[in-house]
Amino acid sequence: MGLRKIADDFYLYPGSPSTGFKILEDGVVLVDPGHGKGRHKDLLREVRKLKKPLLAQIATHGHADHITVSRKIDAPLYTHRFEFSIAESPLAREVLTFGSKAPRGFLAYSIPEEIRVHGIFEWDDELFGLKVLGLPGHSPGMSGFLSSGVIYAGDSFFGEKLLETVGLPYLLDVGAFLESLKVLEELALSGTTLVPSHGSVVSGEGAVSLVSANRKRLTSSIDLARGLLREPLSVDELALAIMKALNVEPSPKKLALNLVPVRAIIAHLYNLGEIKAVAEKGLKWVIRRD
Repeated sequence: MGLRKIADDFYLYPGSPSTGFKILEDGVVLVDPGHGKGRHKDLLREVRKLKKPLLAQIATHGHADHITVSRKIDAPLYTHRFEFSIAESPLAREVLTFGSKAPRGFLAYSIPEEIRVHGIFEWDDELFGLKVLGLPGHSPGMSGFLSSGVIYAGDSFFGEKLLETVGLPYLLDVGAFLESLKVLEELALSGTTLVPSHGSVVSGEGAVSLVSANRKRLTSSIDLARGLLREPLSVDELALAIMKALNVEPSPKKLALNLVPVRAIIAHLYNLGEIKAVAEKGLKWVIRRD
């Protein structure tokens, strides 16, 4: 494997997530270094081929699969300020996914080590030749990096294969995720190439179509929830029912992932005044009829 040229000053190293290489006159910046045994060696090998020094690492957000190998690379790591403690604290990363400290070895990419963040940025900052765009929803400080007609958009949207395999796009905030999709759609319509962390690089009609597929998967899941919640259901029951309707084979780890966006859907419908909570052999949710 080697670098794929996306623009004159932006390359991509494959993976899930992929890693962006921003090329500057005085050096190279890595975007989402990722995870995996030996990946840091692969990335550093590609940097050496460019014959430029490595200046920094920047992360779209603080999930472990995007930043684990950063601690093995001798370059400062930067995140959005909302992602700082998520990136640094193993417990914070587990709480976001599991709701508390997780069973050891249960969550994918969970690591016990701290990851040091050396600096923070804000949305709309200019950072190493990249314009930082706010794309929250998947994570509180989810950020995209715009460069020369290309945006590395992290987990603000997902490839179709991942959606089909897991079921729901992983997100914490339905409204914010949908607003970020609007931003991506506008960029795609303007001719910007979109780079998801998990999925293929897309542009033109393909980019618009993939953003639309993410929106459709979320909105159809919300509609499924409305129908299913005619009877009281727990979060687990609702998540399993949605996965079944989407033809996703359930597994403990897939269900654990989908519980997070399903909770976000419940919060969305509750805030719209469409559902209510009931204590009926556990905490359950049901459509309001009053």
